[in-house]
Amino acid sequence: MSDAASEVVVVGSCMTDLVSQVPRLPKAGETIHGHKFFIGYGGKGANQCIQSARLGARTSMVGKVGKDFFGDSYIQNFKGNGVHTDFVGQTSEAATGAASIVVNDAGENAIVIVAGANMLLSREELQEALPSIVQAKVLVCQLEISTNTSLQALRMAKENKVKTIFNPAPAIPDLDPEFYRVSDVFCCNESEAELLTGSSVATVEEASRAAQELLSRGCGAVVVTLGAQGCVVVTAPECSATHVPTAEVKAVDTTGAGDSFIGALAFYMAHYPAMPLEESARRASQVAGISVQTMGTQSSFPFRRDLPAELF
Repeated sequence: MSDAASEVVVVGSCMTDLVSQVPRLPKAGETIHGHKFFIGYGGKGANQCIQSARLGARTSMVGKVGKDFFGDSYIQNFKGNGVHTDFVGQTSEAATGAASIVVNDAGENAIVIVAGANMLLSREELQEALPSIVQAKVLVCQLEISTNTSLQALRMAKENKVKTIFNPAPAIPDLDPEFYRVSDVFCCNESEAELLTGSSVATVEEASRAAQELLSRGCGAVVVTLGAQGCVVVTAPECSATHVPTAEVKAVDTTGAGDSFIGALAFYMAHYPAMPLEESARRASQVAGISVQTMGTQSSFPFRRDLPAELF
C-alpha cells in the first residue's frame, strides 16, 4: 500500500472468530452436534476497516493483537485486504482476542468474546497514530477496546475536524455522555439503542423516537439499524427521522452485518462527503444486505467489483 494518507482510520478490535454452525442454539448444559466449524477473522473494528477497504477506501487500522499465531495471521489478513498496518501492535502480555460464535440454521447467532490483547491498546499508541488520524476523512470507533481509548480517539479526530462514526457496541448502559458530543454519526442497532435509551426499539416508530432521544444528547446525527427493516436516520438540527428501507434478501448468516454497514458508511462519508447521510445509509444497507447472504464474517463482505455500479 502506498504512503498516501488514509481516508478511513479505524481504532478498534481484532478478533479471531471460532465459528460453529448448528441446527439450533444449545440450551444451558446441553451438548449438540454441529454441521461445520471454521476459523475466520473478526472483531468489530477490523471488520469495519476491511469492509471499507474492500469498497476502495485507503484505510489504516489502529489496534493490538497478541504475539501468537492468530496475531501474525491477522496482520497478514489486513495486508491481504490492502489495510495499512503500521499501527497494529503485537504484545506478548495477552493473547489475540477471540470470539466463539454459534450460528443456527435460521442465521441467528450467540457470541462469546474474550478481548485479550485488544484491551491493551494504550493512549501512547494512539498518540503515535495521530499523524494518520489528523489526515483522515473519517475515524471509526466501537467499544471492544478500552472505553477511554475509544473516547480519546474520537476526541483527537473531533479536535482535528475529522468526521467521526461511533458504534457503541457491545453496548454499555453507563456510557460516558461525552461519547455523544464527539460523534458526528452515532450508529447503533435496535438492542444497543434499547439499552442506551431504556425504551423498547422494535418498530420503525420506536427506533425514530430512540434516535431522536440519542440525538438530543449531543450527536451530529444518529443511525439506528433495524436489520431487515433497514435503518432510521436523524440529523441535527432538523431532528426529523427518515426511515431508509432495505431490499428483502434471504439471510444465511447475519454475523458482521452491522460492521459491513458501518464500514460501508465510512467509505461513503469519506468518498462522497456531500452525499446526504440518508443516501449513504441506503447504499451501506445494500452492501450489508449482500454480506448476510453468505456464511462467515469478513469472508462474506463484498468487494467493489461484486457490487452494482450505481452504488459508486
